[in-house]
Amino acid sequence: FPDLLSPQKYYPPDFDPAKIPKLKLPKDRQYVVRLMAPFNMRCKTCGEYIYKGKKFNARKETAQNEAYLGLPIFRFYIKCTRCLAEITFKTDPQNTDYAVEHGATRNFQAEKLLEEEEKRRQKEREEEELNNPMKVLENRTKHSKLEMEVLENLQELKELNQRQANVDFEARLKQYKELEEEQRRKEQE
Repeated sequence: FPDLLSPQKYYPPDFDPAKIPKLKLPKDRQYVVRLMAPFNMRCKTCGEYIYKGKKFNARKETAQNEAYLGLPIFRFYIKCTRCLAEITFKTDPQNTDYAVEHGATRNFQAEKLLEEEEKRRQKEREEEELNNPMKVLENRTKHSKLEMEVLENLQELKELNQRQANVDFEARLKQYKELEEEQRRKEQE
């Protein structure tokens, strides 16, 4: 029993953990990580298309002297699947995205362009409303008119459902009583 209760390591009486030397690692140390391509891209060297979600063994490092609101920016190095040319991209926390540095070009992204266009339109609307009080009034009346139409349509649908779902409770009760009487007769017979 003493073997089971005692720790499995021996510490000599003169052991001092402060005397153990600390490992000095460089700040720009690279780690090997497994990651997926964050977007569709095309290699500049051979023209190979690399689709979003393709898995790579990449080298990861912290970009020196680069940060966004205290968040470190990471740089990733991957190799093209066909020509083994190096492609680098880094995180872009400002836009919650990634940015290609070199070795590849990012493929066309319709969704991103649509989002940017929508943001631009929203900004224009807000600026126009700030400068033109009549426009604010017009937008409010449009919005309230649309809201009224939606409420009217909803009310019409409710009325239509009520008309179609007319339940005659008296007839149901009468039918239930008749069934009960039939069962009593059968039991008596």
